[in-house]
Amino acid sequence: MLKRLVVALGVGLLAAGGVAVAAHAYGAALYLLITGGAYSVGVAFERWRYTPPPPRIGNWRPTGERFLDPGSGKMIEVYFNRDTGERHYREEPDQD
Repeated sequence: MLKRLVVALGVGLLAAGGVAVAAHAYGAALYLLITGGAYSVGVAFERWRYTPPPPRIGNWRPTGERFLDPGSGKMIEVYFNRDTGERHYREEPDQD
């Protein structure tokens, strides 16, 4: 929900920047275009950068813990590596 709001704000600022360029208000246009671009690129970067990595090859075992992720609405299963003590959260494939 918040990501959609930030993307909508970024697109709105980009559109306002385009209107400002058409009105020859270049100072305001520069500010609006940079800010709108930063919002839009920031959301795209956040989606790419903070995606959890897949489990590396090793001693990964399912723990039996499962929960519904409130952000995506998908079922998540927890895996544990006994060698390192790491936990990994993997989205379960759809059962349709």
